[in-house]
Amino acid sequence: MKCKLLALCCLLAAGTALAQTRKALFIIVDGIPADMIERLEPPAIHDIAARGAYARACTGGEIGGYSQTPTISAVGYTNLLTATWMNKHNVGGNSKLKPNYNYWTIFRIAKEQPTACRTAIYSSWTDNRTVLVGEGKPETGFLKIDYVCDGYDLDTVRFPRQEMRRRVFDIDEEVARQAARSIREEAPDLSWVYLWYTDEAGHLTGNGAYFDEYVLKADRQVAQIWEAVRYREANFNEEWLVVVTTDHGRAENGHHHGGQSERERTTWIATNRDVNSHFRSGRLAITDITPSICRFMGFEVPRDVRWEQDGIPFFGPVDIAEMKTSPYDDDIILSWECLNPEARVTVYMAAANRYREGGKEEWFELDTVKASDGSYRVEGGRLPDSKFYKFVLATPNNHLNRWVKK
Repeated sequence: MKCKLLALCCLLAAGTALAQTRKALFIIVDGIPADMIERLEPPAIHDIAARGAYARACTGGEIGGYSQTPTISAVGYTNLLTATWMNKHNVGGNSKLKPNYNYWTIFRIAKEQPTACRTAIYSSWTDNRTVLVGEGKPETGFLKIDYVCDGYDLDTVRFPRQEMRRRVFDIDEEVARQAARSIREEAPDLSWVYLWYTDEAGHLTGNGAYFDEYVLKADRQVAQIWEAVRYREANFNEEWLVVVTTDHGRAENGHHHGGQSERERTTWIATNRDVNSHFRSGRLAITDITPSICRFMGFEVPRDVRWEQDGIPFFGPVDIAEMKTSPYDDDIILSWECLNPEARVTVYMAAANRYREGGKEEWFELDTVKASDGSYRVEGGRLPDSKFYKFVLATPNNHLNRWVKK
């Protein structure tokens, strides 16, 4: 009888563990290049990574290619939110923003789930919510964010002008406090925290003691939020994914960004969860964060939305990476790196870009081959007459996509 009771208790405990509610939080700390994080080792970010992983990542798309993207703040946020580069999401700067909402953000994906998903944005700028995410717009299905803490950049009474634009730091302090309180008390299912002043410090002083000081102060803000997450995990049946990152690096002197230098393109990602080999492959990108959150949360992503995403999940199995296209006479050679020799790759082609305008893509299945083949030749005779083609390589565990323009 004791053995049966013990077995029953073990089964109940296992069932409870499996029933943990998953939550996801991503934090963008603006404009901190990877070398600063590695030199300063901010304690909270270091602690998060010690429980999971840290690696350098990239932003900026493909240099000289159709996806090349400015290393600018709002652009970087949108790279993350949509898992696409500027050639798709259409955000090219910090002003006159006209996102292409056909490329769904992680918040649109969350709200389209069959079960309710409570969302939150903690930020200084209202534009992050109302423009980049597109809350309330018909183009986003009148998306609604459940918990909102933003607009402080417009409040000059609570946050008056100060030397060195330190009102922005005070705004970040309030954002961090509100995010920590809300996570502790309300625990939204998907949350975005945005901290701004580190970018201001870099613009003002460049590399140096002042910039270092405020990176470490921003880390203390992250620590408040991280402590709230640990409180939830310790006291509730919840499993949290935390991702901390930045939107872009900086030029050599630390003052500027926007270009395609190595330091401007080099970012970083820290997470508290175990990762796959892609995370440490040297190919990690800011566009990988949304697919990773979707996988962790078990989100159902419509195929047409998913196939437009340029990122690869850094959790769980992946089969292929590094897709390239090489025109050869009238043919097009597709190539990739095989990560799982047992996988099969199905090759799809579309001869238009209807999705960009809100239409439905007409995909043609060309063939299925072994992932270990590493390449596939699309004969020109099989291509419809067009000056533009999309190709998708689909496997059981991930996909890759690429455009070809003639």
